[in-house]
Amino acid sequence: MTIADLALKPVEYEQPADAGGGACSTRHAWARVPAEPAPAERAALKDRIRTLLREKNAVMVSHYYVHPDLQDLAEETGGLVSDSLEMARFGRDHAAQTLVVSGVRFMGETAKILSPEKTVLMPDPDATCSLDLGCPADAFSAFCDQHPDRTVVVYANTSAAVKARADWLVTSSCALEIVAALKAAGHKILWAPDRHLGGYIQQQTGADMLFWNGACIVHDEFKAQELLDLKRRHPGAKVLVHPESPADVVALADAVGSTSAILKAARELDASEFIVATDNGMLHKLRTLNPGKTFHEAPTAGNSATCKSCAHCPWMAMNGLADVARVLETGANAVEVDPALIPRARQPIDRMLAFTAALKSGQPAGALVPHLGAA
Repeated sequence: MTIADLALKPVEYEQPADAGGGACSTRHAWARVPAEPAPAERAALKDRIRTLLREKNAVMVSHYYVHPDLQDLAEETGGLVSDSLEMARFGRDHAAQTLVVSGVRFMGETAKILSPEKTVLMPDPDATCSLDLGCPADAFSAFCDQHPDRTVVVYANTSAAVKARADWLVTSSCALEIVAALKAAGHKILWAPDRHLGGYIQQQTGADMLFWNGACIVHDEFKAQELLDLKRRHPGAKVLVHPESPADVVALADAVGSTSAILKAARELDASEFIVATDNGMLHKLRTLNPGKTFHEAPTAGNSATCKSCAHCPWMAMNGLADVARVLETGANAVEVDPALIPRARQPIDRMLAFTAALKSGQPAGALVPHLGAA
């Protein structure tokens, strides 16, 4: 069975008049979301995938935002469910020669950059990211050329070509530490693409930062006034916010951080009830790890809402069991990255991974990575 055999899911949403089919055009993505399989079909697909993973010397890595079936199956078969940083590390270090990446395109590209000798498969190659779409390589490169005095720091949610133009790569779990270290070394930063995450990091570090104007269509929709209203209805709830959210939403948080930081806060904060401002795919793992606690989605409604996602990424939703089985059976949807780009794109990724490994081992910031700074 392929996605073509499944019923398509119609979803209504508000389309901005000036979107022009660009980063905010989600209609095509929602139409590609596979229908939920019946219980017997779901069980058969999972069994088939388990068998294929063994036969193909393959392993699954799944992001926290994809369907719970894909999260559970990755862990049940010796793979990983995590954020993009840990997915990158895991794929690089695992012995399997085939990686099945359930997520969005930049995650598959990053896996291929770090492991060019491996086969990297994705359930749907059109699953992408509004941050990636909103930062085209040619325009971004021209922007960098206009500011040659700045160290270029890009978020993981970017294409291989944009990474190849960068000096440093960051994820939301390590961006604060890397930018703080660069600031301490006297660097001025050119940051891309998420303006909300960049603004949060600038506020926290005081770094001199110039921003590309990008945003995640999921996190950009969270609304401070509606969040305040929800807090009043749940006065004991702690608020957990991903820093891709607008500043007025971040200001209401009891804990701000990456997906892994949100998981940690839910485990450690003295509360039994939480409001979560990130993609609602996270709720599966939050509820699984904290069975005695209650989790509410932060509100995305409001008069300024545009590209409605209902707190869920339409491209993450395109990943499904049937296509995981299909790509393992056929080798379809193999991720390719221009070999000429790989050495340059890998440098900022390797810097990030070396930095975070050194940070974890307790090295002082000034000695975390050789040649700290721009390439």
